[in-house]
Amino acid sequence: MYKWVDFSPPWDEGALKPGVLPHSGYGGKGGADGLFQTGPRNGTRGARCVATYGHRVGAAGSPRVRCWPSSGLSTQVGGRLDIDGIVAYLNRNGYGRTDTVMEPGEYAVRGGILDLFPPGTPEPVRLDFFGDELESIRSFDPMSQRTSGKLQSFSLVPVSEVTLDDAAIARFRSTYREMFGVVSGPDPLYEAISQGIKFNGMEHWLPLFHDGMDTLFAYVPDALAVLDHQVEEARDARHALVLEYYDARRTITGAGLAESGMVYHPLPPNRLYLEKDEWDRLLATRPCVALSPFGPASENGADAGGRPGRDFSDIRARPDGNVYEALREHVGAEKSRRSVLAAWSAGSRDRLSHVLADHGLKPVLVDSWPEALAAPAKSLPMVVLALDHGFVTDDVALITEQDLLGDRLARPAKKKRKGSQFLAEASALAEGDLVVHLEHGIGRYDGLVTLQVSGAPHDCLRVIYDGGDKLFVPVENIEVLTRYGSEQAGAQLDRLGGVAWQSRKAKLKKRIRDMADQLIAIAAQRQLRKSESLTPPEGLWDEFCARFPYAETEDQARAIDDTVADLGSGRPMDRLVCGDVGFGKTEVAMRAAFVAAMSGMQVAVVVPTTLLARQHYRNFSDRFHGLPLKVEQLSRLVTAKRANEVKAGLADGSVDIVVGTHAVLAKSINFKRLGLLIIDEEQHFGVGHKERLKQLKSDVHVLTLTATPIPRTLQLALTGVKEMSVIATPPVDRLVVRTFVLPFDPVVLREAILRERYRGGQVFYVCPRLADIDRVADRLAKLVPEVKCAIAHGRLTPTELEEVMTAFGDKQYDVLLSTNIIESGLDMPSVNTLIIHRADMFGLGQLYQLRGRVGRGKTRGYAYFTLPTDKVLSKPAEKRLHVMQTLDSLGAGFQLASHDLDIRGAGNLLGEEQSGHIREVGIELYQQLIEEAVAAAKGGDGEMAVEEWSPQITLGTPVLIPDTYVADLSVRLSLYRRIATLADREEIDQLAAELVDRFGTMPPEVENLLEVVAVKALCKQAGVEKLDAGPKGAVVTFRGNVFANPIGLVQYIAQQAGAAKLRPDHKLVFVRAWDEPAKRVKLAQKLIAKLVEIAKAG
Repeated sequence: MYKWVDFSPPWDEGALKPGVLPHSGYGGKGGADGLFQTGPRNGTRGARCVATYGHRVGAAGSPRVRCWPSSGLSTQVGGRLDIDGIVAYLNRNGYGRTDTVMEPGEYAVRGGILDLFPPGTPEPVRLDFFGDELESIRSFDPMSQRTSGKLQSFSLVPVSEVTLDDAAIARFRSTYREMFGVVSGPDPLYEAISQGIKFNGMEHWLPLFHDGMDTLFAYVPDALAVLDHQVEEARDARHALVLEYYDARRTITGAGLAESGMVYHPLPPNRLYLEKDEWDRLLATRPCVALSPFGPASENGADAGGRPGRDFSDIRARPDGNVYEALREHVGAEKSRRSVLAAWSAGSRDRLSHVLADHGLKPVLVDSWPEALAAPAKSLPMVVLALDHGFVTDDVALITEQDLLGDRLARPAKKKRKGSQFLAEASALAEGDLVVHLEHGIGRYDGLVTLQVSGAPHDCLRVIYDGGDKLFVPVENIEVLTRYGSEQAGAQLDRLGGVAWQSRKAKLKKRIRDMADQLIAIAAQRQLRKSESLTPPEGLWDEFCARFPYAETEDQARAIDDTVADLGSGRPMDRLVCGDVGFGKTEVAMRAAFVAAMSGMQVAVVVPTTLLARQHYRNFSDRFHGLPLKVEQLSRLVTAKRANEVKAGLADGSVDIVVGTHAVLAKSINFKRLGLLIIDEEQHFGVGHKERLKQLKSDVHVLTLTATPIPRTLQLALTGVKEMSVIATPPVDRLVVRTFVLPFDPVVLREAILRERYRGGQVFYVCPRLADIDRVADRLAKLVPEVKCAIAHGRLTPTELEEVMTAFGDKQYDVLLSTNIIESGLDMPSVNTLIIHRADMFGLGQLYQLRGRVGRGKTRGYAYFTLPTDKVLSKPAEKRLHVMQTLDSLGAGFQLASHDLDIRGAGNLLGEEQSGHIREVGIELYQQLIEEAVAAAKGGDGEMAVEEWSPQITLGTPVLIPDTYVADLSVRLSLYRRIATLADREEIDQLAAELVDRFGTMPPEVENLLEVVAVKALCKQAGVEKLDAGPKGAVVTFRGNVFANPIGLVQYIAQQAGAAKLRPDHKLVFVRAWDEPAKRVKLAQKLIAKLVEIAKAG
């Protein structure tokens, strides 16, 4: 057996453009790729299998083998290591410095703590130094930043095959000038490398950094070469494509057509790739085995004994076919061979085994191929193997899950993360952002400043109001500030001390309270109504679920369970399912539709656009194929004759499921037994359609799907009022869409389109205006004449639009040029490159939704946001595009929108248009007001919930997070925001442990900050609005000059023997000798804790 298997990915998996990495393994996502890491590992030897592509073997694209001894770095606990030396190594070898390590190839330094994420490791590591001695090595979770385990040693490998040391830089500069002449004008690549700065995509000039290049053959000199039967065709096709790219770059650049004016000198292909003669010569020097699907063609051939396995597609195609019964018969007929079943993931293996048991097959679950072969003779072993299709030999018949079910399967689930982990830290404020103060209204955040308060340094946030007035908010009270939102145009600053803000807020609270009362009333009425109890049919339910080709995420499984429970409750369901783009909301709808339809009820699926109706109709038809259910479509894409037939079928009950646009809402539509209404993106419907929806909702189950994220705090506030499920976890093995913001460059776009076509995919090209379509179409025809381009927009007739989309879906076209009609919900797994023309003209929400149209399968998606070269971007447009480029982690849309809900509009969660309300008070405060209103309405006390307030604490002790402890300002602000919301001692202790874990031993100022927050939490319980303490004692101000237990307070004062008194202004004064600041904090806690005790005793 092989000791390990390496994989060397092809360069064409990356975006072929200047400033872009050649494949996703570069730049930190996966290390210097499997080829570079094929060098000796930690001095060990052993057999190795290297799996790669034919054209990757033909790439003369890695440094000499002799570079390897100096390329790695290893150490262990107790070893001595210079932290500055490690940082220098990281910088030279392609690692990027960041504030918080989240992705492979990143590192962060905080005093004596070094966080780094070596490529190829499941988690990043945290190195804790004392001087130059390595005291500990811990792995940690990149989402929570908390320690997950301890290690004794670790090894580093380069992220990039380019090492930016002095020798490599000098070699590059010299060779670059020799090849392309003296650099006379701006040349970003040359300038960056000359300064030792990493330049994305510099690997395209890899030979210029080294004195020689090697191929894979040099890394495994004695290895047997096993060649697929199509390797030569793949090599030739790749070589032709490389030459095509090279010629296009030279031609377009030479003709002055590169509008961006970008300097780009491509290397001749023979500097990066082997010529055919060299390829043949290298193969001739080693033993080779060629694989062929056909029989031996010569005496040197040998039959390996493998044949294609049983495919059950013929059974699946029959309306009455049952693949499980066919499998049972097939296994029983295989007398001379051992039958083995292969599932793609552990989750699908478990699920499938239960289904098979219902059909008389009882698989034995095993963990490896050897265990499968060693299972008892008459058993049916089932193993997890990443195989699409099975095979048959003389001894074994392997049948895969895909052979059986026909669906493309997902890889085994990776470590699951709860959706709540995406919301670990609030996004930090940036100077200039609008904020809303609970008491003073809208201001502009002007930075973090350190003031002297009672003789001690104290961090405060400075907020500017109308007229230039300044307000300083202590960091422990940061929760009184909320973000206004991302759309700040037209917002007016309030005046400090003015009455307009309080008046505006009071009126809005009244309107929101009325909305909340209405919501509570609707919920109460719904609880009183009865409906059909719909339950999944036994046996068929597991079979239907098994058709889902992916492992459900934790959130998705919970949403499905909750929906099924609602359907069987005997009361009308009204559930809202919120989930980011492509996170699996449709599967929840399909499961619900199955339960309802199989219970004899009709299902209506209502969507906002004809294209989405067409897609959902196809998906539902495919998924429900072979079941005794009739699925139909109703939209303007359907002929009038066909529409009348569907209407008749709905009226007489012969149509079980109908998918359509607002046409389904027409008054002429009558259902015989409508039991479930599924609404996709309700906010896109007009007022009239919504009124019709309300009529339909009165006595049927309703499931609403939305991509508008709902913050978890609001979700909790609405518990018991509106059933809600949030899907915040991305599907397993979903790859992040790589996003590029760049000036319009015809060469880049040509290469992007051709690269997508080369890997068998298609392209969306989106224009902001219909008027741009023809001009862009002409440009595309000249730029990439070899591809076929279809055009789609809202002014096409229904028939024309249907024809275009059908032809594109059938891959008759390579590119779909359209307006943003593709924005909502379209799911085409073959489309994995998105190009947006004039991206500056789209809103942030539109860009996010459009990007969600690609990368929806296991193939990497690419998004190119192009900009005009002759226009200066507005600040908001620049900010939107920067957010989109940096926001590339999965689930990030949910994360962002939880703090900026208005990136896509807040939707109509409470049945009221909200945008005007949000403009009045900002998005976060608006959410808080809703939470207060719903809580009060649920309580039924007729009063608003207690308004949020924050005690002010002055103890004369340093209260701040020093920049020497946490250097990055944005990280400090996010920590301040978390610290200010800590509610009890347990939360404070947990965060303290995290701070020590992440940043090292806390300095006294940070300990003071946490203790002040503890005092603040006690003050809220005691009703203390302000606490001022100094060397001679303390002054306590009660909120509203009212204490919960005045009699108990008077008794307490009497017991203090003159050390405490109540002043005429109702302030409580304590006379104490509190000279030591550290002791003062502890005594203040003790004092306020006593007041809490007295207040609760009243």
